[in-house]
Amino acid sequence: MEDISSKQVDCLVKVGLRDRVVLPASDEFVARIDSYFNNSAKLKPACILMPQTTAEIAIAIKALVHGDQKFAIRSGGSNFWPSNNIDGGVTIDLGCMQATEYDPESETVVIGAGVLAGQIYERLAKHERAVGAAREATVGIAGLALTGGITLFTGRHGFACDQVVSYEVVLADGRIVVANAAGEHADLFKALKGGGNNFGIVTHFTMHAWPCSTVWGGGVILPKEIFPKAADAIVDFVKGVPDDPDTNLVCMLCKLTPEPVTIIASLYANVAGVEKPPILDKWLAFPEVWKSYKKDNLLGLLETTEQAKNYYGNWFTMCFKNDASIIMKAAELHDALVEELQDHIEDGDFKTQCVFQPLPLAFIQRSVEAGGNIMGLEQHDSDGIIWGFHVMVRTPELELWALPRARRVYERLREFAMSADGLLSWVTANYAHPTQEVFQNYGKGNVEKIREVAAKYDPDGVFQYLCPGGFKISSVLD
Repeated sequence: MEDISSKQVDCLVKVGLRDRVVLPASDEFVARIDSYFNNSAKLKPACILMPQTTAEIAIAIKALVHGDQKFAIRSGGSNFWPSNNIDGGVTIDLGCMQATEYDPESETVVIGAGVLAGQIYERLAKHERAVGAAREATVGIAGLALTGGITLFTGRHGFACDQVVSYEVVLADGRIVVANAAGEHADLFKALKGGGNNFGIVTHFTMHAWPCSTVWGGGVILPKEIFPKAADAIVDFVKGVPDDPDTNLVCMLCKLTPEPVTIIASLYANVAGVEKPPILDKWLAFPEVWKSYKKDNLLGLLETTEQAKNYYGNWFTMCFKNDASIIMKAAELHDALVEELQDHIEDGDFKTQCVFQPLPLAFIQRSVEAGGNIMGLEQHDSDGIIWGFHVMVRTPELELWALPRARRVYERLREFAMSADGLLSWVTANYAHPTQEVFQNYGKGNVEKIREVAAKYDPDGVFQYLCPGGFKISSVLD
C-alpha cells in the first residue's frame, strides 16, 4: 500500500477525500505534472488533489485552512510561471471539473474550471455557438477569465471576464456562493472580473454563448525583411478595428527553429466567417513564406496557435500607444537578444516571441458596455498595443542566464516608450512576469475595491498567504 503519511495528505484523508488524492509515486501524478505547459511550473507538491465536485473543493479548503496548509490552484496549467503549482504543498487540480452545459434559452454556457478552450469549442460546435475563451486549444478558462483575457470575440464583446454572467465560488470558510451582477454578491462579481484568485476558488463560469459556426483565418509566416511595413500595418489595423470588430490580428517576431532565422508569424481570424476581410488587405499583400488561412471551425483555426511545450521560459509585458516607432524599437531589441542567445546557446535550441496585440479604445468601450470590469482600462484615451516578450530555453541554468537579458529588453523598451510619451499605464496579468506590477496599474479606486472585497470574503487572508500563487492584492502598498 502507498505511503500516505504527510500532514498535507493526512488533513485531506481525514475529511474523506482519500480517493481524490494523487500521490507523488503514482503514474497519474507524474502525468499531471508533466502536462504543465512550461517546465518552470513543474514543481513538486506533496500531493495533487483532483476534486470532482464543488462540494469536495469546499471540504478540502476547510481542511487545508484548518491544518494551516499551503495550496495552489490549477485550471489549464498554461501559465509560464508556477502560479498554479506549489512545492511541498497541495495542488488543487481542477482538471475533473469538466462541465460544458449550453442553455439555448438564455444563450449561456456553464463551464467547469478545468475545461480547456479546445474542449469548449468542440462541445459547443454542435450548437453552432462559441464563447470568449482562449486562442490556444490547451489553455484553461479560469486564468483567462479571472485576469482579463483577450479573445477572438473581444472586438464585439469585450475581454473574457466581460463575457462572464456569473461565477460559482468556494470561499475560504467553505461557503459556496454564486456571484453575478444583480445578486447579493455583486461586489465579488465585479472584483473577479480581473482580480484573479484573491477571493476564493472559482469552480464554474457561466458565460455568454455567441453564434459561431464557420470562421475564416489561420497562421501565416512572412519574411522578416518586411517588418517596417508590418509595423505600419499593425498601426493601421488597430485604427480599423471599430469598423471591423470581427477580425483579429496577432503579429509577432520570433525565432522558433534551431537555425538562426527570425520570422514574422501572424494569426488572422474573422469570427463571422468573412474571407479575406478588407482590414487585412495590407497583410494579404505581403510575400508569404507559408500560410494556412481558410474557412474552418474554431478548432481548425487553433491548429496553428499551439505553443511549444517543455521549455523553461519567462514572459514580460507592457502596453504602449499605437505607435510604429515603439513597435520598431521592440523589434530592434528583440533581434539584438536573439543574436546574444544564439552566441551563448551552441545548439540553437531556444525560442523567442516578441508579440504585438491590438488594444484599441473599441475593446475598452465593449467592456464598459458589458458592465465594466476591475482592470481600469477606461483611464486610457488612446489606442494601444499589448506587447509581450517570451524567451524559452531548455534548462533551468539557461533560464537563469536568460532572465536578466529578457528583463533588460523590457526595461529598455519601457524607457523608449516613456521618452516617446507612448507608455500606457496598464499591465495584463495574462502575460506579466511575477516581478511586474499589475494591480498597481488598475487605478487607486479599483485597488481599494479589490482590497475591500478580499477583506470581506476572505477576512483571514487565506488566499493571500496560504495560496501564494498569482498576483496578490496584499502586495500592493498604500
